[in-house]
Amino acid sequence: MADLDNALPWLDALKWDADGMIPAIAQDAAGRIVMFAFMNRESLIETVRCGNAVYWSRSRQRLWRKGEESGHSQKIRSIRTDCDGDVLLLEVEQVGGIACHTGRESCFFNELQGERWVPVDPVLKDPKDIYQ
Repeated sequence: MADLDNALPWLDALKWDADGMIPAIAQDAAGRIVMFAFMNRESLIETVRCGNAVYWSRSRQRLWRKGEESGHSQKIRSIRTDCDGDVLLLEVEQVGGIACHTGRESCFFNELQGERWVPVDPVLKDPKDIYQ
């Protein structure tokens, strides 16, 4: 893999997949991974423009403004890419403290214990209260 070419315009320097997507990891200031999603050029441009995370929803096939239904948006603190330019790392301030539709702080709450996935983080808010 080739390193990121810093001489290119910022969007062109990134390595988009065949569908025009790039993986985006959302991390809070403490370093906890709160979410993973995909972005396309339009969602990344909008994220930079408005200062809040905007992803591409593969299930909805449209731009998805994090928090548009729940109110739990993500304010962008910084955007980084890896050495190859094929993954984004978003440092976010998770508004309301809940990133997951299940009412948890992070989408990564299941832990492999033996041969089973076990939820290890508490539900902070009932999901039915998030999406009314």
